[in-house]
Amino acid sequence: MKDFFDTWKFKILIAIAVFLVGIMAYAGANGRLTAAPQELLSVAVAPFQRAAAAVSSGVASLWENYANIDAILEENQQLSEENASLRSRMVDYDKLKAENEAYKALANIQEQHPEMSYTSSFVIGRDPLDSFWGFTLDRGTLDGVAVNDAVISDEGYLLGVVREADITSCKVMTILHPSFNAAGVVSRTRDNGIITGSADYAADGLCILSNLARSTLSREGDQVITTGLGGVFPPDVLVGVIKELTPEASGKSTLAVIQPGADPRTVRHVFIITNY
Repeated sequence: MKDFFDTWKFKILIAIAVFLVGIMAYAGANGRLTAAPQELLSVAVAPFQRAAAAVSSGVASLWENYANIDAILEENQQLSEENASLRSRMVDYDKLKAENEAYKALANIQEQHPEMSYTSSFVIGRDPLDSFWGFTLDRGTLDGVAVNDAVISDEGYLLGVVREADITSCKVMTILHPSFNAAGVVSRTRDNGIITGSADYAADGLCILSNLARSTLSREGDQVITTGLGGVFPPDVLVGVIKELTPEASGKSTLAVIQPGADPRTVRHVFIITNY
């Protein structure tokens, strides 16, 4: 580096620099700064001017955002609260709409059984390990619910029977449970049997009509309803349709696999028949 400073090239550069500075100083003092040096100076200074402008703009923007941060946070909080309120109203609306449509459906059922009384109820609990066996409803003894009350869907299909009832809720055994029993009949052929659940079919949402005559004329697609025998279930409550027929293990009778009209595993709204 020291050798460079001693060369004639360095000395020439110094001379040129001193010459240019002298000219610009003289011209500036006399108000006659020429266009070429002026442009050269502008070109040299321009990058610094742009950098300064960018920094100034960024600082101004940052300060503006900082000054408005409280307003932005307050607005976000307000929008979140309004959104939560709208979601809550939508849930209430959907619930009322479902219940209203269900009452209309049940009105058609009650035309056939004017003596029947019932209460509307929503499912509030379901054990994920045995969702096909039972569920819990939000009505209890204060609403007139009692053990052995029949439970039906909005469309009037049998879902199960109340097995436990406390003041504000009750537990339902579904038609898919192996312990469920109701007297049933095939509408078309009048073949009688027992509606019950089966561990072999429950996971698929199916129940069975057992003890049909071996020579039954019932077939797939036939409707199954309750007979009312035994006094627990009203007569003529829809259950579902026959999906298939198969001989029972004993070989002395026929078993009909039923596709229920309402699925106890997913139902949300029901009616509890408290009197008929």
